[in-house]
Amino acid sequence: MGSLELALIYLLAAVLGVAACRMLKLPAILGYLVVGVLIEPHTLGLAFGQDSESVKHLAEYGVVFLMFVIGLEFNLPKLRAMRQHVFGLGLAQVALTMALVTFGSMFLASLAPAHWHMDWRTALALSGAMAMSSTAIVVKMLSDRLELESEHGQRVMGVLLLQDLAVVPLLVLIPALGSNPEQLFGALALAGVKAVLLISLLLVGGQRVMRWWLTLVARRRSEELFMLNLLLMTLGLAWLTEQAGLSLALGAFICGVLISETEFKYQVESQIRPFHDVLLGLFFITIGMLLDWRLILLQWPIVLTLMVFPVLFKLALVAGLAKWFGASAGVALRTGLYLAQAGEFGFVLLTLSRRENLVAAELFNPVLAAMVLSMLATPFIIMASNRIVMRLVASEWLQQSVQMTNIARQSINTTEHVIICGYGRSGQNLARLLEQENIAYMALDLDPDRVRQAAAAGDSVAFGDAARSQALIAAGLGRASAVVLTFLDQHIVLKALATIRELAPQVPVIVRTYSDRDLDTLRAAGATEVVPEAIEGSLMLASHALALVGVPMRRVIRIVRDQRDARYRLLRGYFHGSDDVSEDELQEERLMTVTLPPETSPGRKLNEVLAGIEALSVVSLRRQGHSLTTITEDMELDPGDTLLLSGKAEALATAERALTR
Repeated sequence: MGSLELALIYLLAAVLGVAACRMLKLPAILGYLVVGVLIEPHTLGLAFGQDSESVKHLAEYGVVFLMFVIGLEFNLPKLRAMRQHVFGLGLAQVALTMALVTFGSMFLASLAPAHWHMDWRTALALSGAMAMSSTAIVVKMLSDRLELESEHGQRVMGVLLLQDLAVVPLLVLIPALGSNPEQLFGALALAGVKAVLLISLLLVGGQRVMRWWLTLVARRRSEELFMLNLLLMTLGLAWLTEQAGLSLALGAFICGVLISETEFKYQVESQIRPFHDVLLGLFFITIGMLLDWRLILLQWPIVLTLMVFPVLFKLALVAGLAKWFGASAGVALRTGLYLAQAGEFGFVLLTLSRRENLVAAELFNPVLAAMVLSMLATPFIIMASNRIVMRLVASEWLQQSVQMTNIARQSINTTEHVIICGYGRSGQNLARLLEQENIAYMALDLDPDRVRQAAAAGDSVAFGDAARSQALIAAGLGRASAVVLTFLDQHIVLKALATIRELAPQVPVIVRTYSDRDLDTLRAAGATEVVPEAIEGSLMLASHALALVGVPMRRVIRIVRDQRDARYRLLRGYFHGSDDVSEDELQEERLMTVTLPPETSPGRKLNEVLAGIEALSVVSLRRQGHSLTTITEDMELDPGDTLLLSGKAEALATAERALTR
């Protein structure tokens, strides 16, 4: 079979597989895996021929670009913000999984040495593969289900981030484990030294060189040159680490990290994404091609055991660790259900272990089959997670009832109010304008940090999912005068619109969007009006309205300018949540609520407590349920007072320490 015919088979199979998954609303990765199983040599026999090895090598580039994108998304502020979940729950999950699986595998092998030969190196390599979960599938499902900012969503993302980081040392460790036993410890030490030296050299001086080089290329204003340069740097650093005796993927990861520290990060990410997706799809097709479905039929007890027991083990371990780190029983069980499956990096580590002769063929195929089946089952486990939690955790019904009761309690006395779905920057701006006009509102948001701080400042906001009918009914959808959807994800907006139109078709819905590209789609889904973007868009709408009613254009321009001068600072300050963690965000002004502890000494004056803190202002003070907007410098503070502060992150942190001391 010629190379053109082989390429056509791959493209046709991939298109059909991905299209089928899209119709079933399943991740595209599952389509690639199924396609690989169908075209492998034991099924249709179409794929492997004289070019089989070249296809395998091409699939390795999918892993290279996957690691490049992981490095590109590596974000130190995000890592710091999620450090409890990453270095607490995530590190404990990876470390305990590897330790328990290593010792457990060796113990099982000792019980049946004739049928299951395994030494500690094989057990350690397999434990690394088992510790991984599927980032691609789980993140897609979390996004589709509006759960990225939920309590279990934050824990899942923290664990996945640590797993991505853990792949880097494992990519160094596994090739060293494949060396001769008498040279093993020397190989491990040499690999560690080379990895530390290479990574230090690249990260210490590499950032300056990378920024200088990308700036030089960008000045030529050629997209083709910029794209070629990206491919050259990614594959060049991958080649460099391979020449150092390490893996291709490690060099690609370092290249992504270096670019992530430059201002070209987002442009690079958008340009490399098509290559990443296509090559990663090819990688999953070849993984499916390695799977012999006849083996599943002949050895189905072993395959079923290797699928069920690791899934149950990871489920129990992750749920137990999440509970130990302070999660409720329902949140802990959901976290375990989302992370119980195998992952794409598990395939990477398993195939690398096979290449280094750490895993025998008779063991490799059953393990691979079990991992593929667990990933195929993942979407269905996640979709059933809510029913599973409701059935197994008795307190979950009570917790959800309390959440709905809290929403209903805040909205029970309001009529003709506005429901704000999403209380980020735009939602808070809208709430302030409604308050000025004495219009009641009820806001729903899924970021617990943002909800807690805004509620402490007296805002009418509650934790709730705007796409769930129970939350909207509790917020008084039937009595509302309007609903405003402030989030920008079109899938989430369409889901919320469908729920609102089913429950209250008479209530007008205003939708915020980036541009008018999806105007017809959103209006067809039930949006009454679609407004592009946030603050500047609203000012532009106001200027047009004033001009159309006869206000002179000179006065319109002056009014808009005055509004910017008077309100821009307040509009720019907003309550930050756990997802607002970039370096640029840390330099912006924000709002924060600080409540004085009950043991605080009464009579302290405001100017004395906040003396010496620059670029900080007190917006309001809430005392005994009432907000005081007139603040004097010599005002005395009482225990239990809640101050709404505006300033940069460093000034707010200093003020919080001074006030709560």
